[in-house]
Amino acid sequence: MLGREFLAGSMFVGFGSGALWFARHLPIGTAMRMGPGYIPHALAYLLLVLGFVIAAIALIYPGERCERPKWKPLGSVTIAIVCFALLFEVAGMFPALVALVLIASWGGGEFNALEVTASIAVLTVLCVVVFKLGLGMNVSIVAGIG
Repeated sequence: MLGREFLAGSMFVGFGSGALWFARHLPIGTAMRMGPGYIPHALAYLLLVLGFVIAAIALIYPGERCERPKWKPLGSVTIAIVCFALLFEVAGMFPALVALVLIASWGGGEFNALEVTASIAVLTVLCVVVFKLGLGMNVSIVAGIG
């Protein structure tokens, strides 16, 4: 297994490469007249340099070994986010939040129904206060109900 630092450096290199790929058609411009691709390219090159430096140092001074991925929490949180995205428009914010919290909490080591219920209630109240009242967004709490 590879060390944590080497994997982190590789991740930076991957994100920097991806950013360069997606920004490849944006004109860069000059420092005086920056184009829409100036900042994305600069940040991508910064990520690449940092990633290569971190990975090179990790090869010279190997650190801790990286543990195996925990697939159950990773999968359940990913599935929870996808379910939230699919349910939000169709069913509304409350059912989407319920699905998000329930599915994500099953990925943990212990499931406490009282804590999950409290999390759903607090998260729903916070989302209504922030998005509906604070920002004035037109989101439905439950499908068909404003």
